[in-house]
Amino acid sequence: MEQGKSVLAADCSHDDTAAPVRRRKLFYIPGYDPIHPRRYRELYRKEGAEQAAISGYEIALSARPNRQAAQPGVSGGGYGWQVDAVIDGHSTHTEVEVLVWSDIVRGSMTPSIAETYGQMLRTAWIYISTGTLRRLMWLRKGPVIAALYPVAVLLLQAILAAILALTIARIGPWGTAALGRLAAWIDVLVAGLFWTLGLAAAVMLMRWFRSMDGKIYAYYLMHDYAHSAALRGAYAPELEQRIAEFSAEVATALNDRDLDEVLVVGHSSGAHVGTSVLADVMRMGQAGRCVPLGFLSLGQVVPMVSFLPKAQRLRRDLQELSQRGDICWVDVTAPGDGCAFALCDPVAVSGVSTAKTRWPLVISAAFTQTLSPQRWATLRWRFFRLHFQYLCAFDQPGDYDYFQITAGPQTLAERYQHRNASGSRIDVTASKHTSVSD
Repeated sequence: MEQGKSVLAADCSHDDTAAPVRRRKLFYIPGYDPIHPRRYRELYRKEGAEQAAISGYEIALSARPNRQAAQPGVSGGGYGWQVDAVIDGHSTHTEVEVLVWSDIVRGSMTPSIAETYGQMLRTAWIYISTGTLRRLMWLRKGPVIAALYPVAVLLLQAILAAILALTIARIGPWGTAALGRLAAWIDVLVAGLFWTLGLAAAVMLMRWFRSMDGKIYAYYLMHDYAHSAALRGAYAPELEQRIAEFSAEVATALNDRDLDEVLVVGHSSGAHVGTSVLADVMRMGQAGRCVPLGFLSLGQVVPMVSFLPKAQRLRRDLQELSQRGDICWVDVTAPGDGCAFALCDPVAVSGVSTAKTRWPLVISAAFTQTLSPQRWATLRWRFFRLHFQYLCAFDQPGDYDYFQITAGPQTLAERYQHRNASGSRIDVTASKHTSVSD
């Protein structure tokens, strides 16, 4: 894979790209997350301070200057903060903007219990009937198991509720049999009463299971996969609209001559959203005009969408973005993250690589090496927490340091210009559906 570097247009008077980054604009795109984006500010504050203490640099967060009033999670709204860091003797100021789509996520999580089970059946049918599930299993078992987990848990919950209902319903006949022969209408009345009690108990149990989903994540994950598969890989109109808004914000930043880097970070499902955002920016002709542009995809699950038959838009975006010379795209995953397609080149496995493909640079965060044995033992079975480790501190950091990348004096391209792709990356076509045209 050819290593790409940021290219500046001839009419853009900008300092040499080797100069330290003094001002950066960071756009962070969360994954499928209904929670207010302040959680990412607090995560950055806590983990950044820990990483700074481990690695010996300074980092501090502050509130962003007042902007036009807007509500996070509403179209046109935003949320962010500022970061000031001193790393390797250089001072860098970063303005962080969370590109919010949590309102869309919340809207997709409203179905009732019965509707969620309907989602489960439809989603399973889409992944199985299109051959997508089988192809995904060729890549990594971890994320496929993660996809099957909510199905298994929801089925188990339904079975337990049915057992409870049947058990209570059987108490009626046993009770009347113990009392001796009664009038037939009394037997029917008692049986009906206990069936009603059994069904009511089953409903209460199902509602209790759902109330506990903050610890189990079965409903959450089911809604996640159902959202991705609802249109067989195509983006819903509301997400397309939000992508257009995000693209406009990134394009505006690229024309700010006071910036030394524009960096887009997409985590989990935010990685494929970010791919489409930046592909649209490229089509506007804005890339690289004034500012080096970087794209950092973390813990990506791109194949869950790009392998679906109607994902032509995403596959086209992957293909076009991978060929650009005016962007640096680094894809970071780790085999220890069971929720991501670790070291799977999202362009190659989706079947859209060409002779012109130069991105992404696929590297590993290598959790078993960058986390001490003690910390790895603590986190190893906390799968959801490990999926967020890319945004957290490492107590034995390697060349991947989220805070140096997002707040340090080097651009993404400069930091990884001499880095080779991971030798264990998977870069063979695995998708059955590879078309990039509608």
